[in-house]
Amino acid sequence: MIARAGGQAVVRYAEGAGMGAEGRAGRGERGEDERAADEQAEAAVLAGDEAAFAHLAGRYRHELRVHCYRMLGSFADAEDLVQEALLRAWRNRAGFEGRGTFRAWLYRIATRACLDALAGPARNREIAVAVDGAGVPKRSAPAEVTWLQPYPDALLDLAAPEGSGPEAVAIARETIELAFLAAIQHLPPQQRAVLILRDVVGLPAAETAGMLEVSVAAVKSALQRARATLREQLPERRTDWGRGATGPTEAERALLQRFVDASRAADVTALAALLRADVRQTMPPAHLVFDGRAAVIGMWRAALEGEQAWGDWFAVPLAVNRQPAVANYVRRPGAPTYTAVNIDVLRVTDGLIAEITTFAPDLLPALGLASVLTPAEVENAPAQQ
Repeated sequence: MIARAGGQAVVRYAEGAGMGAEGRAGRGERGEDERAADEQAEAAVLAGDEAAFAHLAGRYRHELRVHCYRMLGSFADAEDLVQEALLRAWRNRAGFEGRGTFRAWLYRIATRACLDALAGPARNREIAVAVDGAGVPKRSAPAEVTWLQPYPDALLDLAAPEGSGPEAVAIARETIELAFLAAIQHLPPQQRAVLILRDVVGLPAAETAGMLEVSVAAVKSALQRARATLREQLPERRTDWGRGATGPTEAERALLQRFVDASRAADVTALAALLRADVRQTMPPAHLVFDGRAAVIGMWRAALEGEQAWGDWFAVPLAVNRQPAVANYVRRPGAPTYTAVNIDVLRVTDGLIAEITTFAPDLLPALGLASVLTPAEVENAPAQQ
């Protein structure tokens, strides 16, 4: 069980003029016994006790992975970078002098590891030009970030196992949804780090400046520019989304079940009834955008109906990035099994699907699902989830 991280206050992202600088949560309270135990563990770390380091760092590993995910936009890269950050922390343990919290020290190392990775050639990513089905350029933050990947809710929960306090706020829906993740990937790395440390993690300007080795004035300037860019990149009605929510609502789960049922039945009419007229489907791996119900359904119809239909479809509901989602499988004519083809993540507005972000199925193992299903597994799957 990962213990609750304490100490630093955390703020929620708030749309508009300040994005939450005044909305800070109270500082987490830790008892005297816990603080004394922390101090003892920190002393053991400085003395070179690897087991003590593993125990202490283990408290924060999951939230550090979420932090790296925000910085990088890729779940797979976040896995690599949190390992790199903890390795750096162990090797440089003498650098922790006890003046701040162990958690803040780890955040500093993880942030620097992400910035180094973003500066390196292996992760030198450029924002793509998104296009529609006819090849016409379209602006879309998710489609332009071709490396964007979803993050399993089950792993988000591990970052705040008590379900409350600063850590829960830091992984709340408004700062982990795909639209927010895609938007901050459009920021230069330094601005991205400042915005995350200030407006998500909730660090003061002076502490953020120390982490990034820049002046407080530079932090304030970077934050102002980052907020302005973010407001341009986020979709309309951002303020209507579930502020602070920790997962899909009951209504969203009910809509997801209808989406699953219609997908399994390859019922294009039923699927169309679940979409807003101005629905948008984006495909980050292929930087594609389909605008409007007619365009989306036209693209689906080719795969679901007629002589060109791909085969028999099967859908499994998921929860990622605090949003409803579904994994889609297809059994092509003559094939013995169902093979995963994609993951659809839904954004719901006014009871209908407003946006679908479609990913490759690479992350299904991290979501606890197989890439291939047998007909028996499909037949025995529950009708309701």
